[in-house]
Amino acid sequence: MEPNRPDPDALLKTVQEEEARKSRARLKIFFGMAPGVGKTFAMLQDAQLRMMEGVEVVAGVVETHGRAETMALTAGLEFLPKRQLPYRGVQMEEFDVEAALRRRPALILMDELAHTNVQGSLHVKRWQDVFDLLEAGIDVYSTVNVQHLESLKDTVAQITGVIVRESIPDTILNRADQIELVDIPPEELLERLKEGKVYVPDQAQYASERFFRKGNLLALRELALRRTAQHVDADMRRYMEAQGLKGRTWAAGERILVCINSKPRSASLIRAGRRLAESMGAPWIALYVETGKHIRYSDEERAHLEDHLRLAERLGAETSVIQGDLSTGEDILAFALAHNVTRIILGKPTRSRLPAFIAGSLVDDLVRLTSTIEIHVIPGEVPDTARRRRKALPAGAGPAPAHFIWGAVMVAVITGACLLVGRRFELADHVMLYMLGILLVATRFGRLPSLVAAGLSVLSLDFFFVPPIRSFAVGDLKHIATFAVMLLVGAVIGNLTERIRAQMRLARTREQRLRALFRLSRELTRTFGSQAMMDVSIRILADHFQSSISISLPGPGGRLVAHRDAKAPPMGEDELGVAQWVYDHHEAAGLGTDTLPGAHALYLPLKGSHGLIGVLGIQPLAAAGAESMEPDQRHLMEAFANHTALALERTILSEKNLDTQRRMDREQVRSALLSSVSHDLSMPLAGITSAARALLESDADLTPEARHQLAAVIHDEGHQLSRLVTNLLDATRLESGVELKKEWMAVPELVETALARLKPLMPDRTVNLELPANLPRFQADPVLMEQVLINLLENAHRYSPPGQPVEIKSWATDRALTICVSDHGPGIPEEQEERIFEKLVRFQQGESRLGAGLGLAICKGVMDAHGGKIQASNRPQGGASFRISLPLEGKAPARASEE
Repeated sequence: MEPNRPDPDALLKTVQEEEARKSRARLKIFFGMAPGVGKTFAMLQDAQLRMMEGVEVVAGVVETHGRAETMALTAGLEFLPKRQLPYRGVQMEEFDVEAALRRRPALILMDELAHTNVQGSLHVKRWQDVFDLLEAGIDVYSTVNVQHLESLKDTVAQITGVIVRESIPDTILNRADQIELVDIPPEELLERLKEGKVYVPDQAQYASERFFRKGNLLALRELALRRTAQHVDADMRRYMEAQGLKGRTWAAGERILVCINSKPRSASLIRAGRRLAESMGAPWIALYVETGKHIRYSDEERAHLEDHLRLAERLGAETSVIQGDLSTGEDILAFALAHNVTRIILGKPTRSRLPAFIAGSLVDDLVRLTSTIEIHVIPGEVPDTARRRRKALPAGAGPAPAHFIWGAVMVAVITGACLLVGRRFELADHVMLYMLGILLVATRFGRLPSLVAAGLSVLSLDFFFVPPIRSFAVGDLKHIATFAVMLLVGAVIGNLTERIRAQMRLARTREQRLRALFRLSRELTRTFGSQAMMDVSIRILADHFQSSISISLPGPGGRLVAHRDAKAPPMGEDELGVAQWVYDHHEAAGLGTDTLPGAHALYLPLKGSHGLIGVLGIQPLAAAGAESMEPDQRHLMEAFANHTALALERTILSEKNLDTQRRMDREQVRSALLSSVSHDLSMPLAGITSAARALLESDADLTPEARHQLAAVIHDEGHQLSRLVTNLLDATRLESGVELKKEWMAVPELVETALARLKPLMPDRTVNLELPANLPRFQADPVLMEQVLINLLENAHRYSPPGQPVEIKSWATDRALTICVSDHGPGIPEEQEERIFEKLVRFQQGESRLGAGLGLAICKGVMDAHGGKIQASNRPQGGASFRISLPLEGKAPARASEE
């Protein structure tokens, strides 16, 4: 292939993406460096031009701030009615998303994209309302300032000294199809501020002293220009790719990894990673390494960590949580190599040199371990508001006072032992015994108790065994080295044992997660049916997460139907509405998210390989609510949701395929039935018609014997016709479901009734009976069992040669009663003993053509309904045997004659 020739697959993908962009609803953002540059004015001007072109434009939110020239541009615009919401005793007006979706204009104007909605609105942020409009196919015009971009929040705070509270994810700006920069020189903006065209005079004076300083405006203007240029550059790259003009000199394969933790300054690292990734046009990952310290995190630290992961997701990062050890950086490097990372962003170390020298530095380790990955160290200021006192550690996270007491007891025991042996041991032997005690304390109780034990050991050794005895003074300075080594070894052993204990806790946690996933996988694998699979998933997830679980699948009309544990209360309409929103938008919502956070449960989309199949709801119990929303638990929930979704999708598709196959089988049977019945019905009808015509036309010329013979033909053919109709009705009844009316029956009575009904059909056929007198009575439907025996006898009569008897035998065991009907016919073709009970099956056995009826299929259906069996086999002496077996249940009541 020529080196400059574009890849056809990549070119096709680019063209398809471009076509998708053209077909979706369009978002145009009027972008500015600060309030007052004229974004709303420019938006209304553009809207008026669109109206002149015949486009239906509706004003959703337009903030004119009382400016006359801006208000003049609203002439002719239709304003959507606002939604009234109470807030702190005052009625506030907010944009009504549902009214806009019902109205469905071609274009909606939505001013101030970063606005935070009043509590009680559908979404927390206005940009989420805009996403709903875009997904509904409605074009949107909106406005936003550069300081509201999440990735530039820290930069703007450094420039202006003002922390902007309202922000939007940068992905919103990336979603925009067009960005129009509304720009004026800072001097003109300051002049507008003085004239009162931006704020009222009092606010204008305050703003000019704080935010609207010329230096600030120059820096903000540069940020806005750079951000707009990046968007234009992205458009140009898309165009070049679509045209196959991608340059060979472009950097390829860049991927950025941001290492975060629970400290507040990780937010600055995330924003820095976003800016670097966006400037390079590279994907980026936010990584958290879960170590043994995670178990000892306070509630505040857990909340910080969850906020950081959510912030990274909002800014477009892929988040990942792994278990490992941060002391060497090997786990981070292994992850980076596995994901082709080219740059790693870390925070500047905050520890002093001595602790870093002793415990090691993550930055130094990564720089030393890799020569192909760039390491970026970002300084980060910790806000004063974030320097809060840590909450108490969870119960059992730190050493208990009893652990220190046991460490002191261990030192006392060793000291006593050393005093007992006295001069028989050298000083080095005493040192080794104390070291053994320190090791035992470290192994059993952890790092701090081992350090305390080491200190007590040094004091005991000095006081009791180092001259001068009974004094803490040291006569020989060489013993100082011995004491230092004991303390150092105690610290090292304590750290090593603490690390081993942490790794054990991580291994235990990992094992629990893997066991839970394995349990879910195993149960889902051996479960059949979507309902049973949902019950299994609900039970396992509820047990693991200590939560109330619901699985909602679409019902008639696309509305979700919730499936919950039978003991759990039904879902309320509000919660079901949140689940419906998740199903419609394919995004998580509810507890712990930014969308509908007031819900009682977290709702995750169940995404299968062919699309969304439902919604998983997880409502934590009161005691486990905070713990279940941790980042690692959230990722585990998503893993469970994906696993459940794939299993449910596979089962639902199998059920649909099975239903389709059954419909096809029914259609095939119906066609075969019509073909067979049309032939089978025509034969007796033709015989009846011919005999009746002969009687009518030649009645006077017929002898009594001929008249009797014709009447017999009519009778026999009519009986055959009646049998065909009866079989058709029985087959229809069995297919639609039969309700058994069981009664206690006896085999001799059943056989006698069946033979009586068949006497006109087989008057000359000999029937040999072998019915023991002690046969037990059984429970069955008399009508259906009589029909089964009649069909078997009729089948035996049809295929037995004249003069050969039909045999009926019966026997019983403790569990079942068996009746066997045998004939002397051609038998059953080899390996067709099971297929002979299918409907309308034909076989060729010698010169005889077998099957094509419904009798044996009806027999099998009746026996299946009774929980019994029917089997067919060939007899050694020739002919076939059909055995029906019925289970013996309960004890038959005594007859009146027996009492």
